[in-house]
Amino acid sequence: MRKTTAVLVFSALALLAGCNKSHQINGSTLKTVNRSINSIKERLPLDQRIEFEVSFWSLRDDIRNNKEFLETIDGKTPEQLIEIGKEIFAKRKASGNPEYRQYENWDQMIAQYTQERLDQNRKIKSDERDKTNPHSITYKLNSM
Repeated sequence: MRKTTAVLVFSALALLAGCNKSHQINGSTLKTVNRSINSIKERLPLDQRIEFEVSFWSLRDDIRNNKEFLETIDGKTPEQLIEIGKEIFAKRKASGNPEYRQYENWDQMIAQYTQERLDQNRKIKSDERDKTNPHSITYKLNSM
């Protein structure tokens, strides 16, 4: 009976420890980083998701060496990664990077990216073939 209890307690603790890192990036391999990023990103609100994505790709752009990148990103939370992104933004803006001159600050850049993302989602147009399809399920209501 004691062995069963010990096994159950150990299993419960292992499960809790495994679940606890669901909001952290797993930097074991590039594949696990991508899985972590996608999983975390799906749970973030749009504005924070964009900050998270921009921060991730800014860091990846700064650190080309895979091993160094994995070590840097391993265990980071979205908030920690966003802070790193803000630091990279400040460094690039201070160095006169032309891509960053147009932005007064981080928030303005994120607001512009958020608006661009919203605009991209709105610009999905219907296919012209749908209008001429005789088997279309779209009904036209005639006023009587």
